[in-house]
Amino acid sequence: MHLRVPRPRSLAGQLFAMQAVLIAVVVAGYALFTYISDRGQAQDAAGRQARAVSLAIADSPSVLEAIGSPDPTARLQPYAVRVMRDTDVDFVTIMDPEGIRWTHPDPGQIGRPFRGHIERAQRGQTFTETYTGTLGPSVRAVTPVLDDGRVVGLVSAGIKVEEISKRAQEQLTALLGVAAGALLLGAVGTYVINARLRRHTHGMNADELSRMHDYHQAALHAVREGLLMLDGQYRVALINDGGRELLGVAGDVVGASVADLGLPAQLTGALLASEPRVDEVHLTDRRVLVVNTSPVSGGERRGTVVTLRDVTELQSLMGELNSERGFTQALRSQAHEAANRLHTVVSLIELGRAEEAVDFATAELELAQALTDQVVAAVSEPVLAALLLGKTAQANERGVELVVSRESRLDDGLLPPSLPARDLVTILGNLVDNAVDAAQGRVPSRVTVAAYTEAARGGEVSGTVPAAGGGGGGSELVLRVSDTGAGVDPAHADLVFQRGFSTKPAGEGGRGLGLALVSQAVQRHGGTLTVTEAPGGGARFEARLPLNDPQGRAPAPDAPAGRRAAGGAV
Repeated sequence: MHLRVPRPRSLAGQLFAMQAVLIAVVVAGYALFTYISDRGQAQDAAGRQARAVSLAIADSPSVLEAIGSPDPTARLQPYAVRVMRDTDVDFVTIMDPEGIRWTHPDPGQIGRPFRGHIERAQRGQTFTETYTGTLGPSVRAVTPVLDDGRVVGLVSAGIKVEEISKRAQEQLTALLGVAAGALLLGAVGTYVINARLRRHTHGMNADELSRMHDYHQAALHAVREGLLMLDGQYRVALINDGGRELLGVAGDVVGASVADLGLPAQLTGALLASEPRVDEVHLTDRRVLVVNTSPVSGGERRGTVVTLRDVTELQSLMGELNSERGFTQALRSQAHEAANRLHTVVSLIELGRAEEAVDFATAELELAQALTDQVVAAVSEPVLAALLLGKTAQANERGVELVVSRESRLDDGLLPPSLPARDLVTILGNLVDNAVDAAQGRVPSRVTVAAYTEAARGGEVSGTVPAAGGGGGGSELVLRVSDTGAGVDPAHADLVFQRGFSTKPAGEGGRGLGLALVSQAVQRHGGTLTVTEAPGGGARFEARLPLNDPQGRAPAPDAPAGRRAAGGAV
């Protein structure tokens, strides 16, 4: 037989039960305390009432006169009955100094001894006591009747304990009614509050909430992606380790506004947007981030959940892939052109013009070899040389002449390990692509590339994007790309390096990311990036990257720092 283990009560249910029991205990304790207190107060009140009645009777001249008459009972009994009725006491007994009753509520008790203590009254004192007499337990007062200081009689007035208890019970009944109302009101209020708590905790018990908190903390620290949670006022409510690293924030930022985190303006705008953002690419100083935002709502806006993914490496690989794809396309075009030339050679041979075929084939080989020799002679660094060869063929297909400047000189092994080839591909590849786009369709359509090293220079140039630490001593790598396009408006000199800015029509995937990636890569290596007008019109972009090693020593170039007057149009 399967035994079903009862599920622990939810936290809200436990709190409700605890609060209900607490309210019940408090109300019951208060009722008991009040009952005992009211009973004691009722006894004290009854004693004061009996004392007042007995003193009033003892001081009455008519009583003193009746005591002196031959038959005190005949005059005092009706008087005592009337006083009992008017003062709401249970008995009034008037007796002689020896305690023999002259009056009693039960006429059959007249003439009999008073049941109770009278010694103090016989000595002229008035006192109050609780005693069980012929009418049962009662609170009574006994006082002497004095005539010129001599005790001539005694008066006792009392209220039965049963009547006192009845009065206390009436008060207790009213108190219990009020207590029941308070308990009911407290229970309803507690139920309403705990119903809301159940909604907030989704009916989970304390163990489940504790386990969820542990999982929550473990997940926050384990996940590599960045997670950022904002409240309804766009303040940081939670941020994990990955989010701190990707956004480059340090210290305790919980409670700080997003606008105060020092993030780029476009990224800050995306985080402050009320509508969700899906797979938006944003750049920080050192990273390319994919940002997704999702509002948290529950009848009202409660905040925003932001996820961040680092695609810096992926973006660099995509840049390399695009360069390789362009190189492949150029090779395919070259293969097509080579096939055409081969057909030409074959046709010349078939026509019996072998000598002309040899001259044609030799000229084509010399031209192809000259292309490779000129690029490699100017830029022998293999990655950049391969990039320039591919970009040359790709530009040629688009009707743009790519020229390697005569001042170019970049020997193999010159670049330090701190300047990876991937970043050089990002910088030079995007600059060349941007220049080819600008020069295409212009007359002339030319892009000029220069790559060399020289002694570092100080100062800043208009339209420069410097990075912290740039512009120091030693040597630096200069990558300059000029085009014959329309140029860059000086008013936009600082905007062209921002993500999203472009003078070209938007295409699939958007525009304006290439130069932003170039700016990011240059800043990451402490360099500068400038844009000015080219001497022959168009735009000239120049990136300067320091070549110092981590100890600040500039590597010695393989050749003199002067620019080699070799190369030329390719």
